[in-house]
Amino acid sequence: MKALLGLSLTGVFGGVAVKAATESSATTRKLDQTPTWAVASVCAVIIIISILLEKILHKVGTWFTEKHKQALFEALEKVKAELMILGFISLLLTFGQNHIAKICVPQDVVGTMLPCKKERVTDKSSSTKGEEEPGRRLLWFDRRFLAGAKSAAKCKDGYEQLISVDGLHQLHILIFFLACFHVLFSVITMTLGRLKTRAWKRWELETLSHDYEFSNDPSRFRLTHETSFVRSHTSFWTRIPFFFYVGCFIRQFFISVSRSDYLTLRNGFITVHLAPGSKFNFQKYIKRSLEDDFKLVVGVSPVLWASFVIFLLLNVYELQALFWASIIPVIIILAVGTKLQAILTMMALEITDRHAVVQGMPLVQGSDKYFWFGRPQLLIHLIHFALFQNAFQITYFLWIWYSFGLNSCFHDNFDLVIAKVALGVGALILCSYITLPLYALLTQVPLNFQELTRQALLLE
Repeated sequence: MKALLGLSLTGVFGGVAVKAATESSATTRKLDQTPTWAVASVCAVIIIISILLEKILHKVGTWFTEKHKQALFEALEKVKAELMILGFISLLLTFGQNHIAKICVPQDVVGTMLPCKKERVTDKSSSTKGEEEPGRRLLWFDRRFLAGAKSAAKCKDGYEQLISVDGLHQLHILIFFLACFHVLFSVITMTLGRLKTRAWKRWELETLSHDYEFSNDPSRFRLTHETSFVRSHTSFWTRIPFFFYVGCFIRQFFISVSRSDYLTLRNGFITVHLAPGSKFNFQKYIKRSLEDDFKLVVGVSPVLWASFVIFLLLNVYELQALFWASIIPVIIILAVGTKLQAILTMMALEITDRHAVVQGMPLVQGSDKYFWFGRPQLLIHLIHFALFQNAFQITYFLWIWYSFGLNSCFHDNFDLVIAKVALGVGALILCSYITLPLYALLTQVPLNFQELTRQALLLE
């Protein structure tokens, strides 16, 4: 595994290093005319970076194992596997670019489904002033890449290259960006989720106080509408379907999980699965549950790779794929967040409909019936898809900025582009900090007694 990871990272970083070495000269200079100190220096830097990154990932994996964080260790293994896949893609592009560039297709086929509007040059003299032919200008990107002019394939009249060497190298850079930002966005997602669950620790500590035991005396009877949980989720608008979902939509931005929500769900879990009055660390248990969910959303499944390819296919100028691809994940995240808030409200309404008086704290029980089609797993799959697409769109924007500049044809309406990126970053934070932790809180799956006891011990 270490050798494969090092090989993959060498492929990812190697393409960028060779590009930097060749851009400085307009002529192609082979290795037999290159100083040995230059070759050795470049190779040494690439090897050192790859080994350091591999060692860091190995140390992180060892720390997860020592802390008994099996879910996070499995998530790290998934990240390594994705880096290995991206590295092999990079290697295939490097060694196969000359062969791919020799594939010729008819000119009328090359001019279809362009990501940017095709400009037509009517005056041939304009091409002698340094401008490239319109069909293959690669979006005005005039830098030089690997292999220089000698590697350009010659196609017969009426045919052009399927993809030029320059285009393949730009695709190579996109793979490099995906490798880097896949790790970054995974770290951001887990960090924000853990910050959210850490904020619940003060409520867990509160359950050890005498004031909490007195205020939640099991022998005490109260009207349901007097309890904090029911009072915070029920109102006149909760009985009207339209206002019910509007209120749930707004609530996710302000009070995703209140103190009464946490304590009520905690009480329901302990009452059903443990002995009453158990000093159970529910916050630690939810943190482990979040890690299990993170293990699912960090990987890139074949379906997500297919969505990546479909986006590249449909990224046509007339279809405005950049706009729709950046809006769809935001809609999914907001819809899932609204549904999770609706589940909390439905639990409160069920308490009021079931009985008017409760003994102690209201008892709520999680059930699959609250979720779409009775499948809680559907929500985590939607979250997974939305996080991947949202992170990919932000990465794609940064790649365009690096490769073509901010004023490229991809950004005809620059204000709209900035708004979409800001919306994407906001959706990433909302999903990682609000939606994913709330999903973990509502879908705490009870383990067997031994595993339950081992994973969530008493407060230290």
